[in-house]
Amino acid sequence: MNEILEVVIEEQKGRLDKVLTAEFSQFSRSQIQNWVKNNHVLVNGEAAPANYKVKHADVIRIERPEIVELELIAQDIPLDVVYEDQDLMVINKPQGMVVHPSKSHPDGTLVNALLFRNHDLSGINDVIRPGIVHRIDKDTSGLLMVAKNDETHRALQEQLMDKTVVRKYTALVHGEIAHETGTIDAPIGRSHSNRLVNTVRQEGKKAVTHFTVLERYQGFTLVECQLETGRTHQIRVHMKYIDHPIAGDPTYGPSGTLKGNGQFLHAGVLGFTHPRTSEELMFEAPLPAIFEETLNGLLKK
Repeated sequence: MNEILEVVIEEQKGRLDKVLTAEFSQFSRSQIQNWVKNNHVLVNGEAAPANYKVKHADVIRIERPEIVELELIAQDIPLDVVYEDQDLMVINKPQGMVVHPSKSHPDGTLVNALLFRNHDLSGINDVIRPGIVHRIDKDTSGLLMVAKNDETHRALQEQLMDKTVVRKYTALVHGEIAHETGTIDAPIGRSHSNRLVNTVRQEGKKAVTHFTVLERYQGFTLVECQLETGRTHQIRVHMKYIDHPIAGDPTYGPSGTLKGNGQFLHAGVLGFTHPRTSEELMFEAPLPAIFEETLNGLLKK
């Protein structure tokens, strides 16, 4: 059964997600935003967006979804730990590894590996995502933050929402991009025809990706993409939108053009402020071997 939470607005003002975060401090803002996104939050009986401005006497009802019980197994899976201290870890996730368990991937995930290595993980998210502050797709490689306690988790999530976290990705895309830099400012939402994929939609959520050309090849371009927002599949959707889909992308790009194990997309740079020490941290992870080998086999322009 879903847990029902309800509040009647008296004096609170502001965005729906911010008001609910203040009202229900036991939940993170990202959790509440996810519930809003999936229509688990009703205002006066109707679904409302996260930026809805609450009004006096609004009745807000949260139908907190029931957590699917999965048995979390600690598994001895090697991890590339780039950084670790008492509060957090930075992991270089390999291509092919799922971040957290689900019905379709009950084990062999990053979470299973983390539980074997360290039982001290934050519990901000639901039970199947201990320590997971943000995620990258199964077939995207690269850097991820992992929180060991709730205070660190909340602080890192706030940095993500405030857009102060540096996240740069290297991507090999189809076609030869003529200009050196660009910004894709196009809202993203679920596809009407296929709920498993996202697309650029006028009624979608704001999404901004900046890119810089690193190298041009015959038929391909190597770019560095920097996220300003963090929508699901954002870079993959945006590059397809400008007719330069990521090479090897089984969902948003043409198939069979290059040998590989999925999209050539690597989260190579991650920077943030340490919540405890206020130190500015910046990490870099080299391209996976298959990515380097593929680039070496292409003809430069």
